[in-house]
Amino acid sequence: MAQRTQACTACHGEQGRAGPDGYYPRLAGKPAGYLYHQLLHFRDGRRHYGLMTRMVDVLSDAYLMDIARHFAALQVPYPPPAPPASPPPPAVLERGRALALQGDAAQGVPACVQCHGRTLTGALPDVPGLLGLPADYLSAQLGGWRTGQRRAHAPDCMARIVQRLSDRDAHAVVSWLASQPVPADPRPAPARPPLPAEWADLRCGRAPEPEVAR
Repeated sequence: MAQRTQACTACHGEQGRAGPDGYYPRLAGKPAGYLYHQLLHFRDGRRHYGLMTRMVDVLSDAYLMDIARHFAALQVPYPPPAPPASPPPPAVLERGRALALQGDAAQGVPACVQCHGRTLTGALPDVPGLLGLPADYLSAQLGGWRTGQRRAHAPDCMARIVQRLSDRDAHAVVSWLASQPVPADPRPAPARPPLPAEWADLRCGRAPEPEVAR
């Protein structure tokens, strides 16, 4: 599989460590369910990037899951976060920290840790980590959900959440996330934290796992 995924690592870096320009995100160690869903989204038109679509549009569900599991099993070190060209003001970082760790119930925005794990390294089976990613990449993904360029299986929980974020709050939470070091143990949590009562209606869609050929 390492040989078969050379087309992936040409952009996403050796062993899926991330591309050098911050545009191609890290694949290594992310939950297999998350990677599988993204491959499906590119193949089936919920995400839009021509190069990715052309690479996966003829691949079966089972083959895409094989690719996802390959990268999920790679546990390679993260580089230290790159310092921002213009450090955000402390008030911006504090607002971002509050949104990431506590959310904003008045605006209907749950905390990032509610789904992405208490250490923000993701949660099995299909929630990605948010640390170790450049601010530009994180901003682009939030913008993609806001404009419909990025979608997920219904119910699309991230699309709902992003529509409730102001531009200022989106910038704040991205700035704080991008400034945080990756924990010594970057593995995703075994499961998402339980939803508190106020977020009981927050549901995220997912695709069934492909059947294994016999």
